[in-house]
Amino acid sequence: MLKYPEISPIIFQIGPLALRWYGVMYAFSFFGLITIMRRQSMDGFLPLSERMVERLFIYLVICILAGARIFYILFYGNILSGPNSIVANPLEALALWHGGMSFHGGFAGILLASYLVSRQAKVPWVSVMDIFPGGGPYPRHPSQLYESLLEGLVLGVILWTLKGRVKRHGVIAACFMLGYAFFRTTAEFFREPDVQLGFVLGPFTMGQLLSIGVLIPGILFLRYSLKHGPLITRTKKNKGSS
Repeated sequence: MLKYPEISPIIFQIGPLALRWYGVMYAFSFFGLITIMRRQSMDGFLPLSERMVERLFIYLVICILAGARIFYILFYGNILSGPNSIVANPLEALALWHGGMSFHGGFAGILLASYLVSRQAKVPWVSVMDIFPGGGPYPRHPSQLYESLLEGLVLGVILWTLKGRVKRHGVIAACFMLGYAFFRTTAEFFREPDVQLGFVLGPFTMGQLLSIGVLIPGILFLRYSLKHGPLITRTKKNKGSS
């Protein structure tokens, strides 16, 4: 029988302050986000000035964290009952270190942040949307690694490959929605459902149902973007310049 490794979620701790792996991954993700957005702006793919890119980044950080937490509370958490319920302890909503972040809420935050900045910059919304122990004694599928590989590396490579080929804004965002919904639904079959929910509809988990909720709008968004999305204007680089 394989023994589950005891991996602490805390990298190191000084008094009440603790550096956690989950937080570090968020920090790396946000660093990658601002780096890619600046590059996209320089290439002309993201039609925003440097100042608006920085504003978009700030909005994204706030909306992603808030959306991910709110969705977790609404769909996965105990809202009304229990000692850690929001009714009994409203400050629990801010206790990110207790765990509980939903990708679908984070994606809703991306939609909101990109919409707000697109209005302020007076550019089409779709142009901004193209912007990443306790398991028991038995062997488990490393579903976190499956999702990291599929929803991170594989989907990232697919979108980066499509980036130079699409002709209209919005297509990349739509492909992200479709790809994420497909990969997340697939990976969820190897993941134990959330203990407080279990399977919510037959063999399907809450994560799969929410992913299906992303799939259908993704199809409609792709059809709209292919027909009505603004044409992408790319900046031609001068090979002789340094």
